[in-house]
Amino acid sequence: MRNVIGKIYKTLKYSSWESAEQELNNMSLRWDSYTVNQVLKSHPPMEKAWLFFNWASSLRGFKHDHYTYTTMLDIFGEAGRVSSIKLDSVTYTSMMHWLSSSGNTVVSYTAYIKILFHNRRLKEATRVYKEMISSGVAPNCHTYTVLMDYLIASGKCKEALEIFEKMQEAGAQPDKAACNILIQRCSKVGGTEFMTHILHFKISGETDTLLRQVNPQFYMDCSTRKDASNSITVAADCPTNIDNELLFVLLKNRNVVAIDHLLTGMMDKKIYLEHKVVSTIIEVNCSHCRPKGALLAFKYSVTMGISIERTGYLSLIGLLIRSNMFSKLVEIVEEMTRAGYSLGTYLASLLIISLIFNLLPDNHKCTATFTALISVYFSVRRVTKALEIYKIMCTKGFCPVLGTYDVLIAGFETNGKYAEAEHYRKAKKSKSLHANSGSQESVCIEGKICNLLFSVDVVL
Repeated sequence: MRNVIGKIYKTLKYSSWESAEQELNNMSLRWDSYTVNQVLKSHPPMEKAWLFFNWASSLRGFKHDHYTYTTMLDIFGEAGRVSSIKLDSVTYTSMMHWLSSSGNTVVSYTAYIKILFHNRRLKEATRVYKEMISSGVAPNCHTYTVLMDYLIASGKCKEALEIFEKMQEAGAQPDKAACNILIQRCSKVGGTEFMTHILHFKISGETDTLLRQVNPQFYMDCSTRKDASNSITVAADCPTNIDNELLFVLLKNRNVVAIDHLLTGMMDKKIYLEHKVVSTIIEVNCSHCRPKGALLAFKYSVTMGISIERTGYLSLIGLLIRSNMFSKLVEIVEEMTRAGYSLGTYLASLLIISLIFNLLPDNHKCTATFTALISVYFSVRRVTKALEIYKIMCTKGFCPVLGTYDVLIAGFETNGKYAEAEHYRKAKKSKSLHANSGSQESVCIEGKICNLLFSVDVVL
């Protein structure tokens, strides 16, 4: 065959078309699409290739297929006779769909509909689908999956669910690939109801097997795994019901909004979750800076009497502090203590003073309260944070007094920052000389309270 193709190539390249056509007609060769395509792929001159392409079209019993069309388009593109060989996908697929000699099958119809959906040409996709039905071509599982995938992505989960039910009535059963595609798509848009129906599919015993085949990462024999995206440990305690299975899908995709809806329903139905799963939900919400979702999971744990892991409590406490939601901290700390977890000296000190300080209205904050907060940060070796609070205090117009300087000096010395301690010792001396030259009455009441609490030189 290679010698025959080579001979035809030389004939097309070096002979006039009249001579080449005569020689082609005299060849005792079976002209099928494969042979024609091989001749075209030998890349004869573009004009001769086009004449040969049309000559082949006139042969009795011969019809071009998508391979010969594609090769001819490539020849045009390489010769610069097409502005860009990278035709838009709709135009190209349309050409292949309508000109292919093999006739329109469920495969070609489905591929065309998918391309039209991808390019947001809904009306044309609907027209092609209706034409497919009227031409007697029955949709298969993949066709229905394409339709449902588009509807779910458009937020029309109810319509997708109707198709899911109708396809089964028509005898097209969803396969593993279809279930996987639909679950992944639903998890991105929060289609929890549709996902539940998929998971209930073949509830008579095939559901668990199906899900294990589709999403084996959710079944790790009562162990834990780390998600590759952010190394958050996800518990996989052998889910035994549909809600648990659905929750694992949502956790994998970090669909926090859908998790909120599902968790609310599980709380209403009193469905129990393992403490590791609840902790994971809190951690996922904290990593997304979602106090609402994290507090909902915490509420679920309290309602169901579940003591979550220490990391879950700490993540929630950290998020609430960063979000300035200090009024919620007391309940979290109470539950953490009840669960038998210790805050530790560092966290306890920080929480107490931060909680009190941040709950104070602005008109109650003064030099004494700022100095107390600085002292706490020094005591837990947060030197940079202590200095930051000091600068904020000065920016807000609260002048340091002797007690403030004593806290700064002691804090820096305790943490080995002797140069900084000496700097504030000199500042204190200057402040002391200035105070002695005037009257103690010039110090405001808040300053006097600060000195009483923190100054080593105060005389009662």
